[in-house]
Amino acid sequence: MNGTERMKELVKKLNEAAKAYYQEDREIMSNLEYDTLYDELQVLEEKTGVTLAGSPTTKVGYEAMNELPKEAHESPMLSLDKTKDVEVLRSFIGDHKTLLSWKMDGLTVVLTYRGGTLAKAVTRGNGVIGEVVTNNAKVFENIPLKIPYQGELVLRGEAIIRYSDFEKINEEIEDVDAKYKNPRNLCSGSVRQLNNEITAKRHVHFMAFALVSAPEQDFENSRIRQMEWLKEQGFEVVEYKVVTKDNLDEAMQYFSTKIETNDFPSDGLVALYDDIAYGESLGTTAKFPRNAFAFKWADEQKETTLLEIEWSPSRTGLINPVAVFEPVELEGTSVSRASVHNISIMRSLDLGVGDKILVYKANMIIPQISENLTRSGVRDIPETCPACGGATRIQMMNNVETLYCTNPECPAKFMKAFTLFVSRDAMNIDGMSEATLEKFVGHGFIREFADIFRLDRYRDEIVEMDGFGEKSYQNLIDSIERAKNTTLPRLIFGLGILNIGLANARMICKAFDFDLDRIRNASAEDFAQIDGVGEVIAKSIVDYFADEENKERLERLLSYLTIEKPQASQEEQKLAGLTFVITGSVEHFPNRNALKARIEELGGKATGSVTGKTSYLINNDTTSSSSKNRKARELGVPVISEEEFLKMTEE
Repeated sequence: MNGTERMKELVKKLNEAAKAYYQEDREIMSNLEYDTLYDELQVLEEKTGVTLAGSPTTKVGYEAMNELPKEAHESPMLSLDKTKDVEVLRSFIGDHKTLLSWKMDGLTVVLTYRGGTLAKAVTRGNGVIGEVVTNNAKVFENIPLKIPYQGELVLRGEAIIRYSDFEKINEEIEDVDAKYKNPRNLCSGSVRQLNNEITAKRHVHFMAFALVSAPEQDFENSRIRQMEWLKEQGFEVVEYKVVTKDNLDEAMQYFSTKIETNDFPSDGLVALYDDIAYGESLGTTAKFPRNAFAFKWADEQKETTLLEIEWSPSRTGLINPVAVFEPVELEGTSVSRASVHNISIMRSLDLGVGDKILVYKANMIIPQISENLTRSGVRDIPETCPACGGATRIQMMNNVETLYCTNPECPAKFMKAFTLFVSRDAMNIDGMSEATLEKFVGHGFIREFADIFRLDRYRDEIVEMDGFGEKSYQNLIDSIERAKNTTLPRLIFGLGILNIGLANARMICKAFDFDLDRIRNASAEDFAQIDGVGEVIAKSIVDYFADEENKERLERLLSYLTIEKPQASQEEQKLAGLTFVITGSVEHFPNRNALKARIEELGGKATGSVTGKTSYLINNDTTSSSSKNRKARELGVPVISEEEFLKMTEE
């Protein structure tokens, strides 16, 4: 293949990967593979003197989607030139005082404030035109809606979702929309929602990293002063170190150690000259500013042997390939497994058992395969599901080959459903862990929800199981017996209907006066009339109850249940029209969910984030400086204690 043909191939591959990553929030190749191919294309372009139309080396980013209004940036947002070589970074820094900070892996957003108030938020988009997400930015966890500075302020920062929040959200997100594979994708999808109530639930944080303009303010020609001033305005700014070439090694050691425990995703570092005038005097290339440089970690790689491809079935029917290899030490920990994501990636690596492979930790955290040295070829894609023995099917979705189990009765598909059904917010069955469910499903004791309430048929087998005995069995049966008395919101949530969370289940039940028959027979238009229920949710619940098999299973389940209907009373209306947010520990209720339930019983609404629509923030530490308290004070939302809340409901 000559140089031009290879360049055409590279341009096509890289643009497909960029489209998937930036526009569709999915990954079809690893960051390492993208960087390697990009570097190869750059070398070929320099060697041949040819740059093909559409080459990613001439672009700033991918075109933004058109679901949200678009707007041009006042000044283009260029990408940064990058290196994985510390010495190249040292050469760039030289004797100049330089800010070295995290290069965060989220979604870049430009904020504009006028008269001390947030006026506009626009995503990076393609660097020239972005999407307007002002309403969504207003519900970011830590963004100041009002600031002391009254002039026009334009700044840039990264919207991110922390690993800790991502892990808490992930299970719920997988139930609703399985496309979110990492914090970056979840963040991008969250920031670009058309409904900012969804954004508010995703715990998006904003980290300022650059001040674009504040004409009335003197920053003494210093980027450091700009960052300190942004802190004074109430912004959380990216962590940085001030370096020159002489103390760079010390700073690099700090960052390389810190990244292992960071709670936010980062894919490298950014170096920016402190001297504003000098940096701006350098101008830009066609694609890069000359006053800043990016450093990407040169991932530590180790050679190992692929022992097997383990196929892991999921609730959605997708069977994910996982590479299992001889353990190697990477970034201080032993690693023996890495997700391969899909069959397309396996084919691109020609991945076969016994191959010699190079593995690394993407961004020093996530194990990945970077290269297959022997490339023996993909083989032995299972024709039957490892969980149920049902037939599998290779399916092409968005130009990606994936493996699915075709058996609708596959126990693996029900494992997450069963786990949700017995969870605390659903049927609340103590002693029914996922490991216990796996045993019962594997023995054929449980095939549908109703089977849980007739487990006593298998008493003799269960008491003989590992981890069980007479006492454990009886405790489980007692818990199941208690669960037979339940409420309609718990049941609707526990059914695992696509897109129906506990809050939605409560709203729907209340709208239909807690009448299951009305819910089962309602139309999509009926559901869409409920505040907070859109077309997607309406379609999900209508489709669920239209399915004949679901109807039959529900009837069998209902034969074991007693559904308690809330008693209508005048007190239910005491909090009608009021919206509460709860934060901190509670003293007069068992937990925050119990307090939330009480609010809803009295006709109020409980949400997760403080916004302009919030009536009260409940926090027993009313004087704390927590982010929610600060936001409440900024918005003029009263902060009340539980005692004050109880007085309000008793009046």
